[in-house]
Amino acid sequence: MDAFLISTGLVSIAEIGDKTMLLAIMLAAAWRRPLPILLGILAATLANHAFAALAGTVLAAFMHGEWVRWVVGLAFLGFAAWALIPDRFDEQPDTTERTFAGVFWTTAAAFFVIEMGDKTQVATAMLAAQFQSLPLVVAGSTLGMMLVNGPAVLLGEAAARKLPLKWIRMAAAAGFAATGLWVLLAG
Repeated sequence: MDAFLISTGLVSIAEIGDKTMLLAIMLAAAWRRPLPILLGILAATLANHAFAALAGTVLAAFMHGEWVRWVVGLAFLGFAAWALIPDRFDEQPDTTERTFAGVFWTTAAAFFVIEMGDKTQVATAMLAAQFQSLPLVVAGSTLGMMLVNGPAVLLGEAAARKLPLKWIRMAAAAGFAATGLWVLLAG
């Protein structure tokens, strides 16, 4: 259960202010079709984080003992620093037809691609390497993404402007740093 809860908490905090959250706000403002946008985000996140968790599980299978602890612990300390850097998303969404399927597939494709190499994807891989529980990590990291991106879609850009993103980024950094130190010191 720790794998699920820690994955949910870390990913949700790290996702606030992330470029995928900005994409969710932008798509919601442009298309005003929350259901296909939310379903597209969910589909993309499940696919992307399953891929990341599988990579993390494979990594853990080839690295044993101290190596896993050091790689995962140092990675989370790196995520702590990375979380302090604000994301910017300057691209405009495609002018795809506003049908349910058009909005869904455009959202799913955009989220899948933009999440590649993102801190929440890499964190998902490292969490899977640490906990070696692919289903719980994928479920937790996906829930974490949806806990942030769902309200971003539903509340839109006006609510996001009022979030103290600087403090939230610092909270995400503290969460990643605490996890990294816990991994390094627990061994």
